[in-house]
Amino acid sequence: MPCISQFFGIVIYMYYNDHAPPHFHAQYSGNEALYEIETLRIYAGRLPRRAHNLVIEWADLHRAELLSDWERARQSEPLVNIEPLD
Repeated sequence: MPCISQFFGIVIYMYYNDHAPPHFHAQYSGNEALYEIETLRIYAGRLPRRAHNLVIEWADLHRAELLSDWERARQSEPLVNIEPLD
């Protein structure tokens, strides 16, 4: 599972050929959540509130890049790293 971004202790990654809907995984301090790219809703798992808010802020800025990486992963192509949150 390739890591596509890291910031403030949060790791963002995607699996190759993962199941629908288009989503990404976020890990922080032993917790994991799966976020739908289109809605930015968590559909599995949980992160602490502060980490969750940072993930939402980051993902909102990079939604097009996330969708592009999702398509790359579906085609088994290398994923592109996405700028971290400052």
